[in-house]
Amino acid sequence: MGTLGRAIYTVGKWIRGTGQAMDRLGSTMQGGLRVEEQLSRHRTIMNIFEKEPRIHKDVFVAPSAAVIGDVEIGHGSSIWYGSILRGDVNSIHIGSGTNIQDNSLVHVSKANISGKVLPTIIGSNVTIGHSAVLHACTVEDEAFVGMGATLLDGVVVEKHSMVGAGSLVKQNTRIPSGEVWVGNPAKFLRKLTEEEMEFIAQSATNYINLAQVHAAENSKTFDEIELEKMLRRKFAHKDEEYDSMLGVVREIPPELILPDNILPNKAPKAVAH
Repeated sequence: MGTLGRAIYTVGKWIRGTGQAMDRLGSTMQGGLRVEEQLSRHRTIMNIFEKEPRIHKDVFVAPSAAVIGDVEIGHGSSIWYGSILRGDVNSIHIGSGTNIQDNSLVHVSKANISGKVLPTIIGSNVTIGHSAVLHACTVEDEAFVGMGATLLDGVVVEKHSMVGAGSLVKQNTRIPSGEVWVGNPAKFLRKLTEEEMEFIAQSATNYINLAQVHAAENSKTFDEIELEKMLRRKFAHKDEEYDSMLGVVREIPPELILPDNILPNKAPKAVAH
């Protein structure tokens, strides 16, 4: 950097310092009425080691989630708040219509005690419950992993099977299709019922619909959010009897009407496979 460059850099530094000092002074003068914004370095989608996530355009990734590196996610899937998918030393593949619920962790393995190099593969229409941990394992189509469950390296959860909430599935365990496993370490409990298989399919469908609502909400502009707040305040309290006496008919604005697909008893039923 030459003399001119150093001079310009120094002047720029002074200007930035002055601006920061003025901002602090203004905030102090405003007292309790001030609004401070903190810069967050969080990135929802992040490359690493030249590995880039490949995410279908209709996938919902919550703002506080993190999808890192060699991760592929199929259409209709959803990655919920606080979840981390870290495909740094190996790959993660997620099919279509699968939901990875809040605060879950999905990671991979470059090396382990058995010497295997293992990715994590999650099929289609799979439900992964809140705060689950999946490490270098395989979960096949239409399986269910309960809240807080942990699946270690080499685990295979076959199609139409269920891991109970809080269970720990040891390395290289295979859970056969149609079975429920629970405990620490997880062991066979019983066979899945037809109703439970239907529930697994319906759970995936419910989350596909719910993800669309969250995606729409997260994409709203500040003005849209403020308008909706105003409308909700306006229509929050209404006395139908009083309105009828005045001859007033209040219509709920379209912005405040929830889609049928997330209302009770209106969601489309899943088709059993």
